[in-house]
Amino acid sequence: MRGVTLVELMITLLVVAILAAVAVPSYRSYVLRAQRTEARTALTRIQAAQERFLLQQNRYATDAELEAAPPAGLGQPRNTESNKYGITIQNAATPTEYSITATALAAGGQQDDTRCTLMRIDHNGIKSAQAADSTDTAQECWR
Repeated sequence: MRGVTLVELMITLLVVAILAAVAVPSYRSYVLRAQRTEARTALTRIQAAQERFLLQQNRYATDAELEAAPPAGLGQPRNTESNKYGITIQNAATPTEYSITATALAAGGQQDDTRCTLMRIDHNGIKSAQAADSTDTAQECWR
């Protein structure tokens, strides 16, 4: 009896399969959480660009001015670096208010992150986020 029996081999494969079934979803969740950093970085970068624009133009930039080069716009891309989130600016009734939103994109695979489908920051620096079921998840998404 110097070899490995079929039963021993099947038990080993079963143990490996169970470990993989636990590890893969956990790893995917970790990757989605790590990719939220891209949205947070883009939002804070655009917020800083908005403040520079305010100093030059005495108003905040609109969504149409997001991609235009300074001083006529913010000079920021419409999507994050690896296309995980799309960026939009919503202006309020006054030219001194805005809200920047990062929305998870299906093309980037980030739509699986149902906890943080929308991340938002406004002119006061107030950070918010929404899950796919519309619950507020700001604390989870912005850390």
